[in-house]
Amino acid sequence: MPEKKRIFFTKMQGAGNDYVYIDALGSPTSVNLREVNLPDLATKISDRHFGVGGDGLIVIMPSVDADFRMRMFNADGSEAQMCGNATRCVAKYLHDKGFTDKTRIYLQTLCGIKILDLDIEDGETRSVTVDMGRSYMKRGEIPAAGDPDDIMVDQKVKADDSDFAITAVGMGNPHGVIFVDDITDKHIHHYGKILETSEVWPEKANIEFVKVVDRHHIEMRVWERGSGETLACGTGSCASVVAANYKGLTGEDVEVSLLGGKLNIHIDKESGHVFMHGPAEFVAEGWYYMK
Repeated sequence: MPEKKRIFFTKMQGAGNDYVYIDALGSPTSVNLREVNLPDLATKISDRHFGVGGDGLIVIMPSVDADFRMRMFNADGSEAQMCGNATRCVAKYLHDKGFTDKTRIYLQTLCGIKILDLDIEDGETRSVTVDMGRSYMKRGEIPAAGDPDDIMVDQKVKADDSDFAITAVGMGNPHGVIFVDDITDKHIHHYGKILETSEVWPEKANIEFVKVVDRHHIEMRVWERGSGETLACGTGSCASVVAANYKGLTGEDVEVSLLGGKLNIHIDKESGHVFMHGPAEFVAEGWYYMK
């Protein structure tokens, strides 16, 4: 019986946002990308019953313009521009597996080069701070329907039997932030799913439901485009803090409580950059047999 094609994988998670990681860096277990259909692989390997299970697939690659490059695929096979939690895990992967000894890594993504600063303890990456770059709120940049030079703050958008006041924020990918008194499962699984594909969003959007606890603490749950609810979303956490700060609900340093853990977000008013700090952990490694 011929041996099935197999791919070596590493599963990692950051605040519960779990992805399957493969490298195309020329290591002994590296993947030959010419032999792999990445969208198809992402769908199959992310399946929590018939695959490894995860919120999507991350491919780590060489880069001409930065230290390394990352490609991200959602669980439905669609390619996304960016994932904040995944960037932290990529940093840990690269350092702790010996691909680099740098404690500052420049990582190329579809929405530009991100700077990753590693916190090392006893030779192991414990946490990572990511310079997520500038947020943006103009409709044309996000994108969101309407005047491209206008911003979208508390716009009423209908979903089934309810209207929601949505603030749109771009963090390399589109986000719709909704502030509520309490976050319910129906908010996420019913309304979030509908709002993801609203005509407001030409390229769909991640939908965040946010409860403001105080000026330095928010709670957030997210319905991610292409993946459904995830236990954390780094770009969504940044977008939520940006929206809350813009509306005067929080300061510039905010702890975000998510289903999978906590992230710390800082808005640098001088540069306009948003910084995200949080954990990154290995979960499992092994061989995935391609179908």
